[in-house]
Amino acid sequence: MTFAILATSASEAASTVIDASNVGKNIIDFCYIVAAILFILGIKLLGSQTTARKGNLISAVGLLLAVVVTLCNQGMEYQWIVLGLAIGTVVGAVLALRVQMTAMPEMVALFNGFGGMAALLISWTEYSWMRQQISADIENAEWGLATAFPAVVAVIVGGMTFSGSMIAYAKLSEKLSGKPFLFAGQKIINAVFMLATLAACAAFAIWPTEPTMFYIFLAVAMASLVLGVLFVLPIGGADMPVVISLLNSYSGIAVSAAGFIIGNTVLVVSGALVGASGLILTYLMCKAMNRSLANVLFGGVGAGSGGTGASLQGEPKPISAEDTFYLLEAARSIIIVPGYGMAVAQAQHVVKELAELLENNGAEIKFAIHAVAGRMPGHMNVLLAEADVPYEQLAETDDVNPLMPSVDVALVIGANDVVNPAAREDKTSPLYGMPIINVDQARTVIVMKRSMKAGFAGVDNPLFVAPNTRMLFGDAKQTLQAIVSEFKAAEK
Repeated sequence: MTFAILATSASEAASTVIDASNVGKNIIDFCYIVAAILFILGIKLLGSQTTARKGNLISAVGLLLAVVVTLCNQGMEYQWIVLGLAIGTVVGAVLALRVQMTAMPEMVALFNGFGGMAALLISWTEYSWMRQQISADIENAEWGLATAFPAVVAVIVGGMTFSGSMIAYAKLSEKLSGKPFLFAGQKIINAVFMLATLAACAAFAIWPTEPTMFYIFLAVAMASLVLGVLFVLPIGGADMPVVISLLNSYSGIAVSAAGFIIGNTVLVVSGALVGASGLILTYLMCKAMNRSLANVLFGGVGAGSGGTGASLQGEPKPISAEDTFYLLEAARSIIIVPGYGMAVAQAQHVVKELAELLENNGAEIKFAIHAVAGRMPGHMNVLLAEADVPYEQLAETDDVNPLMPSVDVALVIGANDVVNPAAREDKTSPLYGMPIINVDQARTVIVMKRSMKAGFAGVDNPLFVAPNTRMLFGDAKQTLQAIVSEFKAAEK
């Protein structure tokens, strides 16, 4: 009788433990679902400029929830979680305050790289743990293909993302030349190296527990870092928007693979979202340039080899800030085309001030935004949003081009390749076929640049010597401030 009572009590206790365990797992899974929903909602809101900030905040809340739940599930004490959040908050706040908007492209490149390295380290840690279990003869320690395959994917994609992002960072910050780095037989060497690496990956995925696979794993990790360098070096600076979005996709793929290794649903979902959105963005960037991804990755535009387009015929016609004021003051329709030069000069706030003065003077103002202007997708949109330029004034290439012949003045601020008419007219130009903003069709074009130097693609721009173009040389911010001063003086 006593034995029966004890047995019943033990059974009930075990049932209670199992039920508690199930409840805890259900809570974790529910939190992961909520986090995934927040990620999806945040990405959707990022699709509109008016809701982008809210979308970013919602995604951040989802990430915070996922991180905290995961750490609690792993038994980490709350003091360490709070400490980690505090350190991360301080680092993030310092970066947000100190990093200039002009440095955002290279900051995005760094973020992509760190995401890839995190995935590589997760794979490395799990593989090392598996080897320790096998050495200790722990039961069920063996890896199967379902774990080994995502592990090697996380390593090769994560490593490529990290080293490739570091090269992208160096190019964007001009620590390395923005021109493509090409050498004889490069494509063949890269292809052979890639095939050898993939063969090593296949061997590891099939026989991950073999002792020799440790050296294969090391070799794949090292090869992935080399592949990242070989992948980005041949790409010119003008193609950086595509590279940034593609590396962003790679980081998502690597993180998703890491999620499969450790069985973390939220990593799989968030990584898949980043990977898919990055690929879509890459496609849109290629479409905006009317080029294939293969051409971007292997074309080497800007290397100085092959067709560089026709040489410039004619002389530029300089104009002063005072004369520019008279032209703008008389204009009734003005289209402003921002480019990287505006970002470098940090002139977005002065541009906004000038636009307000022009509106008050009775002119209709639009900002023409080319998809690949700047050094990352949406670069110009971010700068103008920081200056609180009304979203209603922003227009895409297809929206403004039909209006261009009726525009009184097209004011180009530091843009180059995205307004180069050679892309439309010169079949020998590397830019030929890329949709551009047809500012040359406006009645008058004012181009603000420091010099006649070619753009990041290394291609001369015949717009600079066109009959209806006037060149306003100098720092964009200082020159715009001079024009603004002319308007304010005229109002007195």
